[in-house]
Amino acid sequence: MADEPDGDPGRPRVGHVIVPADARGISWHDTWGHLGLRASNTHDVVYDDVPLPRDAFVEIPRVDGVYRDPAATAGLGSFGHPALYIGVARAARAAFVRYARERVPTALGRPIATTERIQTVAGEIDAQIAQAEAILYGALLRGDEGHLPQLSVLKVQIGRSVIAAVQAAVAALGNPALTRHQPFERHLRDVLCVRVHPPQEDTALLAAGRRLLGV
Repeated sequence: MADEPDGDPGRPRVGHVIVPADARGISWHDTWGHLGLRASNTHDVVYDDVPLPRDAFVEIPRVDGVYRDPAATAGLGSFGHPALYIGVARAARAAFVRYARERVPTALGRPIATTERIQTVAGEIDAQIAQAEAILYGALLRGDEGHLPQLSVLKVQIGRSVIAAVQAAVAALGNPALTRHQPFERHLRDVLCVRVHPPQEDTALLAAGRRLLGV
């Protein structure tokens, strides 16, 4: 937050500070200990007397007198996050297929992939991923053509689909899916992190409902 340099000197401003990664005075602290996406290394960054030019301070746009941060709203550029989690769901699908083909219970005497139950679950996993992919690709194509007001709720639907895909795999396999000797527990932890990226589900649904109802 900074004072207005011209115009109204008493009005505080809210914005972002653009800091080059190689600037002097930056240090990283190993604090990332989240449930999932541990490999992202999203650690804390400390800025100590970092010299910056005046144009490094960028004010957030104001709409009707209220700051509307583009970073906290859904735009085509923010769909990298849904794409990441579709990748997590695809990895879980590949692991499910591999495990189902290799797992041969003594009582069954053949791979569990030959059973109708596992085949049905595999179909459900594939359907959820196909839905997420179709929403993502469709949103990007429509977004390139113009304004798409449903971007936020489309992100919600992608998140629901990828979570459902991974949860279906874990639920079908039971205990083997929860052991660290298999990748499923990691995929489940990772995919659940889709919920924390803005806009979060309750915010997106509230905004969509208000837009639809005109209130």
